[in-house]
Amino acid sequence: MKIALFTETFLPKVDGIVTRLTKTVEQLVLAGDEVLIFCPEGAPETYMGARVVGVPAMPLPLYPELKLALPRPSVSEALENFAPDLVHVVNPAVLGLGGIWLAKTKGYPLVASYHTHLPKYLEHYGLGMLEPVLWELLKAAHNQAQLNLCTSTAMVAELSEKGIQHTDLWQRGVDTELFRPELRSQAMRDRLLGGRSDTGKLLLYIGRLSAEKQIERIRPVLDAMPDARLALVGDGPYRQQLETLFAGSATHFVGYLAGEELASAYASADAFLFPSSTETLGLVLLEAMAAGCPVVGANRGGIPDIVSDGINGCLYEPEGADGGAGSLTAAAQRLLGDPSQREQLRRNARQEAERWGWAGATEQLRGYYRQVLNASKQPAVMV
Repeated sequence: MKIALFTETFLPKVDGIVTRLTKTVEQLVLAGDEVLIFCPEGAPETYMGARVVGVPAMPLPLYPELKLALPRPSVSEALENFAPDLVHVVNPAVLGLGGIWLAKTKGYPLVASYHTHLPKYLEHYGLGMLEPVLWELLKAAHNQAQLNLCTSTAMVAELSEKGIQHTDLWQRGVDTELFRPELRSQAMRDRLLGGRSDTGKLLLYIGRLSAEKQIERIRPVLDAMPDARLALVGDGPYRQQLETLFAGSATHFVGYLAGEELASAYASADAFLFPSSTETLGLVLLEAMAAGCPVVGANRGGIPDIVSDGINGCLYEPEGADGGAGSLTAAAQRLLGDPSQREQLRRNARQEAERWGWAGATEQLRGYYRQVLNASKQPAVMV
């Protein structure tokens, strides 16, 4: 198959969407497919055998790490020269809307996928009143596609309830060869501790440092557990505010890590805390589980698809007058309180992660592509 991908985010940015896309592209090419990627400028010209077309972009004012790429005639020309069998738009916002328009005007079968729960992000940037408007815009965009893929059962249900049609589940995936318990190391643990004493209660967060990730909810955990230590791995627009919020606590801002260093960070911590309640999937939780790090996540969105409370991790309730801080603290204390239970959670987490390889997830995606292509070849039925 020849597949044209339109995405609002790609390399060199690091996040869950980029991880899914890079792993998917790699598997598609290995399967013999041709892939053309349209994304904001700054990415390499090729990736794992796929050609990449960078489109000039401007930073989003509220979130400079995200860039808005405006479609232009060269995009249409490149797409036409490629002559794809199918167009797949990822999180259509600006460039993706151009991909939708081009697919519809040129008659290419269209698949869309939903990865970032943007309507829920708005309230964290003081724009909650715009949520109904954004849902209408998303509905108008996604309903142009023959198939809308979501990364969790919760998102399939929510998008369907909001009037988005033809939804289905695109299964999760994780690199269990990179993320593995054997990479646990004292050297990495010392690095995460940032010079603080090792109390056997090293908490870890990995991901974007942004408002919607609700990282501030971890501060009450540290206040309730004076012997706990916290390592925040990643960067983002909320870092300066977080440095103020966590001042005086046993918190170390590590910055970005990648590759085996990142995998070693997961494996070297005692618990992975992921307070966000806006996740469509929560890929970092699956990476932590693959590395054998017990996890605490919110009982919302796509996370309960991954974490079974008390079996392969702990769930907390993010609602309440305290914003879920008490429930998160209780979950962290429960996870860290019993070493034998923590070891069982660690083993179960790894077993769960081993069920979800990228090859299987991508073969499922290729099956969806074939369904859309076959349906598009069926002659229209006159009524």
